[in-house]
Amino acid sequence: MIIAVADYAEAEGRSLRRAIARLGGGLALVGLAAAFAGVGLALCLWALYQGLVPAVGQPLASLITGLVCLIAAGAFAWVTRILVR
Repeated sequence: MIIAVADYAEAEGRSLRRAIARLGGGLALVGLAAAFAGVGLALCLWALYQGLVPAVGQPLASLITGLVCLIAAGAFAWVTRILVR
């Protein structure tokens, strides 16, 4: 009986180790994807700002870019709220 329990515990330990390794790899990839998405969003907002400056001037370009950023943040928060429920 004791040997069976020890064998079972060993098998479960190996299974847990593999699951933790997969989880760690998945979290690393999700973190990398989030970093790339953040940089991509920042570059898109910068390009929007640079495109608006000659047309409307710096203050209005900053305002428009800021509003676009706030709308994007609100959309992300809304989607997150829906997914968490």
